[in-house]
Amino acid sequence: MNPPEIFQHIARSRRVTRQFLSTPLTEQQINRVLLDAQHSPSNCNTQPWHVHIVSGHTRDRLSAALLDADNRQHFTADFEFDIDAYTGVFAQRAQDSGRARYEAIDIGRDDHAARLACLRHNLTFFDAPHVAFLFMPHIGDHVRSAGDIGMYAQTFLLSLQARGLGGIPQTLLGMYADTVREVLGVSEDLKLMFGISFGYADAHSASNFVEVGRAALEDSVVRHY
Repeated sequence: MNPPEIFQHIARSRRVTRQFLSTPLTEQQINRVLLDAQHSPSNCNTQPWHVHIVSGHTRDRLSAALLDADNRQHFTADFEFDIDAYTGVFAQRAQDSGRARYEAIDIGRDDHAARLACLRHNLTFFDAPHVAFLFMPHIGDHVRSAGDIGMYAQTFLLSLQARGLGGIPQTLLGMYADTVREVLGVSEDLKLMFGISFGYADAHSASNFVEVGRAALEDSVVRHY
């Protein structure tokens, strides 16, 4: 394939990974992904991302702390998230995505226990050996820096895909910002956007073969001539 075809394949074949193998990556593998992501664009080249990579015993300790925080309903998000704020086509896309996922892993609509266990699987990082937590400093209304973090995350995810690795951005991890900061010793001056669990995808898990589709170009793009 020529370079445009290679990029097209990487961008269009990327999927979230919701079940990982426990096999850890080498430091060299992780550094290559981080170096790719470091070349992400940002407003005025400010590069506001602060990334904490969590592995090994610290990963296990953090997972235990997150599960405990969830048991106590101790939610400390730095940024608001309300799924009910999505209406119309946006709500429909979210519902369709959730339906496709639960159907793929054979969890019924009324199986509340299984759905809760599925949700809490986020807090064990879907068994991934590594997690990247994306923090940013307090700058203005956060919008520009948040955009920069989004571009960093996309580069990070595409680099994983290009190297045959899997990843999943997890908004839910940002709901426990104080817990994450406390375990990792991160200053309160840094705000947590979300985490990305990553590693080798489990090729035998139905969770990793969910097709959610994409909107047609005409639904998202307006051309002016």
